[in-house]
Amino acid sequence: MATTIHLDVVSVEASIFSGVAEYVIAPAVMGEVGIYPNHAPMIAKLKPNAELRVKIPDQDEKTLIFISGGLLEVQPGVITVLADTAIRGQDLDEARVLEAKRQAEEAMQHRSSEMDYAKAQAELATAMAQLQVIEKMRKGKAIH
Repeated sequence: MATTIHLDVVSVEASIFSGVAEYVIAPAVMGEVGIYPNHAPMIAKLKPNAELRVKIPDQDEKTLIFISGGLLEVQPGVITVLADTAIRGQDLDEARVLEAKRQAEEAMQHRSSEMDYAKAQAELATAMAQLQVIEKMRKGKAIH
């Protein structure tokens, strides 16, 4: 049996994942961080609009979780991800994400202020990142 570490992924709305993992690849602002059991304690800020990759024991594919910012804490025996937004890859609704992308692009074309444009850019970046997770899930490319 593989050595494991406990992982908790929590968003503002709900607990997204709580269980064991062989390893986790997290999108820290300083760069991707691979966390295996017995990793040194650390705290890192997470990048917005990125994916957390989790290798669950006895599963060939990695589990993808879309996250939009937050904090990563690694302690002996446990990894905690406190995300602003977190959605399991399989829970992303492609039609809804495509509609959000379309609306953001439209808002960027018909902006009434710089603030509207910046908000639309952020929404577009989120939609694009979610689409990347959906595409990887579809192709089975949840690989490190």
